[in-house]
Amino acid sequence: MPDTLYYDGLCGLCTREIRTLRRLQRGQLDFADIHQLSAGDSLPSREILLKRLHLHTSEGQWLVGLPATVRAWSHTRWGWLFRPLLWPGLRSLSERIYRSWAERRYRRLYACSVCMGAEE
Repeated sequence: MPDTLYYDGLCGLCTREIRTLRRLQRGQLDFADIHQLSAGDSLPSREILLKRLHLHTSEGQWLVGLPATVRAWSHTRWGWLFRPLLWPGLRSLSERIYRSWAERRYRRLYACSVCMGAEE
């Protein structure tokens, strides 16, 4: 059973990264566009999924944010480049950078009165 990466199909940067991952991965990673999920799926809310990258591992564990990114890229031959981001010392800086980027991306795409009304 493969890992499943949940991504924002309305985000240009996200979809470019997913296209690259689809091309490079070795068959053990599935992709789920958050905007295509049905309401009956037993998943975190759409808002939670959109705020940070989520990956559901084949073992049933949820990885969120930077660990999800590193795990997704581990399914490619380039995964070794991402592993150091989780090393002690680098991890806290990497997490801060990721959180800041993810918050800015979410606010830019979804956290406005017009956008929030369209989500409901």
